[in-house]
Amino acid sequence: MNNGKKIKGLAVVFGAFLLLTGCGAKEQSGSETAPVQQFETEMDENLIAVGFSQVGAESDWRAANTESIQSALTPENGFYLIYEDAQQKQENQFKAIRNFILQEVDYIVLSPIVENGWDTVLQEAKDAGIPVILVDRKAQVDEDLYTCWIGADFESEGRRAGEWLEQYLKEQGRADEEINIVTLQGTLDSSAQLGRTEGFAEVMAEHDNWNMLEMRDADFTQAKGQEVMESLLQKYDDIDVVVSENDNMAFGAVDAIQEAGRSCGPDGEITILSFDAVRAVFDAMLSGEINVSFECNPLHGPKLQEIIKTLENGGSVDKIQYMEETYFDTDMDLEELQKTRAY
Repeated sequence: MNNGKKIKGLAVVFGAFLLLTGCGAKEQSGSETAPVQQFETEMDENLIAVGFSQVGAESDWRAANTESIQSALTPENGFYLIYEDAQQKQENQFKAIRNFILQEVDYIVLSPIVENGWDTVLQEAKDAGIPVILVDRKAQVDEDLYTCWIGADFESEGRRAGEWLEQYLKEQGRADEEINIVTLQGTLDSSAQLGRTEGFAEVMAEHDNWNMLEMRDADFTQAKGQEVMESLLQKYDDIDVVVSENDNMAFGAVDAIQEAGRSCGPDGEITILSFDAVRAVFDAMLSGEINVSFECNPLHGPKLQEIIKTLENGGSVDKIQYMEETYFDTDMDLEELQKTRAY
């Protein structure tokens, strides 16, 4: 670790970051940003310097994840945080990590846009003696190139969705019917997309009467979710189930279904399964538009803070750190549950 905190000499050049606002109700892109905040040239050398490269601001979930980390890694808690929004471009993350190395931060926190292509830049971080902590998404690299990973068990989420659909169809007396499914996938080759797709496929393989009509990339955004769903509705007139790999794409799918004069949700013709369980999806479930959402807990900040403090004190941490998660559907007391949501 870089105990000298040499970053303070470079703060004028690099010491600016954007603070994202909180989640919007049902909007995923074009998030408002606070004015750029310039840091003073000198920094308290007792602060732990952390460079954080975030995927972007493509969804309500991502905004909550960013806010959680920014709220935890504050000067009051002993941290100096440099935040970089990659705007969904891997090359921006490469640039950010190399800047963090030049700044000689103490830790690099990375949420990789995709899983592949990280070997060279993470090797550079290792050669510089800077521990890398992965959050949310994984990177396909040698394990010695990162200290640990914090996130969701995406495959388990996908399996849970398949098992929920299995039980739901049984309760509806449709267990033996032909069920036609379409999937709105997230950013291809991202950890969430790969895990959720694989987990659901494992359960689907047990049901010969489940037909996957098509899986299409909708990039985790509401606008793309609506666009792709419109195309699928024009192509297929017999869709029974939509599996949306995040809530924002599900919001777009609902808009497309309703504009096409179709219905969805518990009392509709199309069942919608979603992922993330952001606050806005509770409104969609309460209004009868979405059936269920499987939680992907974005509140990584406190765990990240704990991990870094442990490492600073010479301790060791587990390589894999799963967040606690559950699911929510329209059979639950959603109004009461929504009151306790932190995102």
